[in-house]
Amino acid sequence: MSRLLGTLRSSQPVARFQRCCGLFPAGEEGSGGGGVGGDPAEGAGESGACNGAGAQRRLAAAGRCPPNGVRSGRGPQGYVQKYVVKNYFYYYLFKFSAALGEEIFYITFLPFIYWNIDHSVSRRMIIIWSIVMYIGQVSKDILKWPRPLSPPVVKLEMRTDAEYGMPSTHAMAATAISFSFLIATTNQYKYPFELGLAAAFVFSMLVCLSRLYTGMHTVLDVIGGALISAVLLVLLYPAWDTIDHLLLTSPFCPLLSIVVPLVLCYNYPKLDYYSPTRGDTTTILGAGAGATVGFWLNNQYVAPAYTSKSFQLGFPLVTYKLVVVVLARFLVGIFIVLLTRRLMKSVVLSMLGYRYKFPIGDLEARRRLEVEVPYKFITYSSVGFSATVLVPLLHELLGLM
Repeated sequence: MSRLLGTLRSSQPVARFQRCCGLFPAGEEGSGGGGVGGDPAEGAGESGACNGAGAQRRLAAAGRCPPNGVRSGRGPQGYVQKYVVKNYFYYYLFKFSAALGEEIFYITFLPFIYWNIDHSVSRRMIIIWSIVMYIGQVSKDILKWPRPLSPPVVKLEMRTDAEYGMPSTHAMAATAISFSFLIATTNQYKYPFELGLAAAFVFSMLVCLSRLYTGMHTVLDVIGGALISAVLLVLLYPAWDTIDHLLLTSPFCPLLSIVVPLVLCYNYPKLDYYSPTRGDTTTILGAGAGATVGFWLNNQYVAPAYTSKSFQLGFPLVTYKLVVVVLARFLVGIFIVLLTRRLMKSVVLSMLGYRYKFPIGDLEARRRLEVEVPYKFITYSSVGFSATVLVPLLHELLGLM
């Protein structure tokens, strides 16, 4: 068992998967010397190892870039790795799949569910997503497992390479979102369960495989992330209705929704160097906090802007009018959400810059705890609040019911 776990944790399976999908380091795409006719693990020696957070920090301290990189103006380390793509189908498939675990997906898909499908489903998905992602992010910085070595692995992303690897939060989020959506809708809508299960499985699998293709995680990172998420879903499922009821009715909900995430963010595990995990965690908890406050306010003081009662026995017939209304809701909503994010980023950062006496463009100052946490939390809690309160009210005013 220990040998199996060691293999799953190593870089060689990741490199082999990349080669099978037509992704090669520059200079190794041929079948001759220097290629991958042999074991792709060759060349993963100490001098060429770049394995995420730990190695990046050591290389930065030594004042040099990884030997497989070239100088450029891109990426947090100022370099980009050269590689050759021989199969563009897999390249674009997995690049797209990787985006399904990024902010662009969360900020569009989760609000879309709230605006157009079902409030209760959206509430459950957002709560599960927040809990799962917090546990995953914190686990990375507690375990401190390195990411795959490069070489032999080709790394297509630079920002997340500054983080540790275990567990894969992309795998956790994909598993949590897809299967929580399946579980939450199974008892409310008439559709083939097998179809929903297959869709959830394919969604999760594509995101998980994308983390191998992009060279960001080992096989064990991905399996561990998916399993942790599955266990959390099983443990939380019996309490779904209770949690949802408390979020909507408890008078302490708004206070606890703000205070608890803030305490968790300010007490995030400390590292010897800067990692974007704390900022990402604050973003997620902030968005969840703002949305939760919005859920409570809607239930207490605002008549539902739109309901899904007519959909309880099955999905509605897709008509031209329905498509237009759904698209209009989404476009209006996403415009307000992005506008809120843009305005709040500017306002909050200006206020913090004035308070702590630093120019807005000072990246190092923005990474300080007393700046990063309130900056991210206030910005994204405003985004969550606008998505659940302001956007539905605007939909009502525009007649998009």
